[in-house]
Amino acid sequence: MPKTFFITTAIDYTNSPPHIGHAYEKVLADVIARYHRLKGEKVFFLTGVDQHGQKVQQSAAKAGVAPAEFVKGITKRFVDLWEKLDVKYDAWAATIDPLHKKCVQGILQRLFDEGQIYKDKQAGYYSVRQEQFLTDKERGPDGQFGPEWGEVEFREEENYYFKLSQHKEWLLSYIDHRKDAVIPDFRQKELRNAVEQLSGDLCISRPKSRLDWGIELPFDKGFVTYVWFDALTNYISFAGYDPRRSTLNSQPSTFRDKWPALQIIGKDILIPAHGIYWLSMLHAIGFPDDQMPQLLVHGWWNLGGAKISKSAGNIIDPFVLADKYGAEAVRYYLMSDIAMGKDADFSEERLLSRYNGDLANVLGNLLNRSITMVGKYGEGKLAQILDRGLRDRTEYLVKVYAPLMNANDISAAMTQALSIAGEANQFVEQTGPWKLAKQREQHALGRVLYHLAESLRIIAILISPVLPKAAHGIFDQLKWKMELNGKEERFSLKNAEWAGLPDGHVVGKPVPLFPRIEIT
Repeated sequence: MPKTFFITTAIDYTNSPPHIGHAYEKVLADVIARYHRLKGEKVFFLTGVDQHGQKVQQSAAKAGVAPAEFVKGITKRFVDLWEKLDVKYDAWAATIDPLHKKCVQGILQRLFDEGQIYKDKQAGYYSVRQEQFLTDKERGPDGQFGPEWGEVEFREEENYYFKLSQHKEWLLSYIDHRKDAVIPDFRQKELRNAVEQLSGDLCISRPKSRLDWGIELPFDKGFVTYVWFDALTNYISFAGYDPRRSTLNSQPSTFRDKWPALQIIGKDILIPAHGIYWLSMLHAIGFPDDQMPQLLVHGWWNLGGAKISKSAGNIIDPFVLADKYGAEAVRYYLMSDIAMGKDADFSEERLLSRYNGDLANVLGNLLNRSITMVGKYGEGKLAQILDRGLRDRTEYLVKVYAPLMNANDISAAMTQALSIAGEANQFVEQTGPWKLAKQREQHALGRVLYHLAESLRIIAILISPVLPKAAHGIFDQLKWKMELNGKEERFSLKNAEWAGLPDGHVVGKPVPLFPRIEIT
């Protein structure tokens, strides 16, 4: 039985509402998940929220509400945004869930019993913002801790530590032997360089005297676990991992069917969180090398060259964008205007330009004129005429599209799909259907109309992961697969072959799919 394609994203921290960076990551994951379903694969898409931590506790206190109430409100904002942007996930990870707590505590107890967690006293400088002790490596050339660490204070504290350092040599070997552990490959090189510098162990607890909003250590009720053994564990806890079973082969089949996962994360949390801590944690609980997750690392959306973030005060609200331009326009811009793994500069002008140029002028125009001409010159009916016309070029672009999507190069794949529409529009100008109708060249006219309709059918399939509503809109106007109207299974990559529309097929009426947005 084929394995389920398991895709998951970094869970969003509920200390503040979502911004455009969150939207990009979730839409990217949604597009990849939809593409794998388009290929006929079973998919398990997990996302969610990280609800514990000192900053949440402090923000809740400042707001005068309990932490559970505070995160409930922020969580709803994330859930509402994913609904607005048509992000369809299969499971929701919330770190206050009892199922998650049970898994986290089971893993902690196991590692403590095996001697991989120990108690020690630490004295040093502590970043209140990042909630971690700092070392001399974090100091700048002037010997000071930079502004990225926020308030830094000296602390002496007893805590529990995970023996991270004993996994260093394994991790180096794993990175050297698995060339696609991290994609794109330049991020894997960055990770290896960071692992080379690794020294010391990982503090994984906080005393309840200063943080009680977290998962209690099962072996010491005076402490809660810090983010590493809490938030990171969501990737397996919500997929059905049972910490009582020490080997992967003994795990429930429901978990083994899904794992390993493709994990989509931002470049800022590759090192050390996911690339070092998470992989070492999995190794510590017995995950073999061939069952390590693959890390897909995306870049940042910047504004004027600066990272978009709450602390920088340059937040782009995705709710506002979706209300102003529509979810499809936002999805298309986010997927088309950034190269995988690279940073991009956000521009509302570019969003509008992409929408009007690619979607309204090219694809929307093709759909409207094609359906209109079939109604006007063919009484709404198609004659299946199977000569070359647009066929060769369309079939070539379909072949180019699949490898790009398999490589998660969404932007390039969309360029290929939309280029079919561009060439179809040129085909209209070259053949002049209105002239053929006037000259009563019925066979030639029927050929043009069929090729336009068939190219639109295939375009709809190819764009469906990024523009699901537009894809349904095209199929609706073609009156194609109407019994699956609104359902994702309406689209299948295997159907992106020429001559799908039968002879005599009747199309619907033209409806503007992408009305132009005028600048006011």
